[in-house]
Amino acid sequence: MTEQHTLVVERLVLGYGDRVVIDGLDLVIPTGRITAIVGANACGKSTLLRSMSRLLTPRGGSVLLDGKQIHKMPPKQLAQTLGLLPQSPIAPEGITVSDLVGRGRHPHQGIFSRWSTDDDAAVAAALEATGILDLAERSVDELSGGQRQRVWIAMALAQQTDLLLLDEPTTFLDVNHQVEVLDLLTDLNRARGTTVVMVLHDLNLAARYADNLVAIADGAVHAAGPAAEVLTEDCVRAVFGLDSRVIVDPTSGAPLMLPIGKHHVQA
Repeated sequence: MTEQHTLVVERLVLGYGDRVVIDGLDLVIPTGRITAIVGANACGKSTLLRSMSRLLTPRGGSVLLDGKQIHKMPPKQLAQTLGLLPQSPIAPEGITVSDLVGRGRHPHQGIFSRWSTDDDAAVAAALEATGILDLAERSVDELSGGQRQRVWIAMALAQQTDLLLLDEPTTFLDVNHQVEVLDLLTDLNRARGTTVVMVLHDLNLAARYADNLVAIADGAVHAAGPAAEVLTEDCVRAVFGLDSRVIVDPTSGAPLMLPIGKHHVQA
C-alpha cells in the first residue's frame, strides 16, 4: 500500500501573459481516491494540473503537498511522491520502449546507485500492466499514437509514486483501450491506494471511473463531489453550455449524460 499524502490547492491564481485562467481556486484532493477534472475547452483543467505538478508557478495562492508548498520542494523528493503524465509528451529520438519506461525509475536512483532488480521488476510490471511487453525493444518512433500513449502511461506507473496526475490519459486511444487504461488506473488505486487525479474530456467516462468529480468553469470550481451529485443537467448547462438529460447508467449505476442536439428533440 502507498503512504497517505494530502494535496490541497488554496486561493490559486494561474495565467499566461496578460490572461488569467484560474482565479482564486480552492480544491482538496481526496487521499487514496480517483479524482477526475472536467470542464469546457480552455477552462483551465490542464493549467490546474500543471500547477499541481509544479510545471507552472502560481501567480498567487499555493499548492500544498503534506502542508508544504510544492513549488519549494526539492525536485527529486517531489518526483518520488508525485508522478505526472503530461499532455502530448515528446520522447527522445530513437529511444526504445523499455528505455523510456525505465526513465520512470530515475527519481529512485541515487548519485552512486546502480540499476537494481527492483527497477527491473517495476519496469516489467508496468509493461505488462499496459499490455506492451511485446513492444519493449521497439523504437517509440515506430509506434502508433495509441501505442505511444500506453508507453507513457507505463513510464508513469514504473515511477511507483503515491500520487499520480494524468492529463488526458485516454488521448489517441480507441474506446476499447480507453476503458482498459481507466480499468488499469482503477486497479492501481484499489490495490495500492494510489491517489489518482486525471483530466478527462469524456464526461461519462469521468463519472463512471471517478470517486470524486471536479467541474471547472470561469476559473474556479463550479462543483466537486461524488459524480451523482456533480453530473446534473444544471451543471452540464452551466459548465458546458449544453442542454442534456442525465440518467442512471444501467450497467455501472453512475450518472450518464445524454446531450440534446437541436435536431434530436422530439416534438
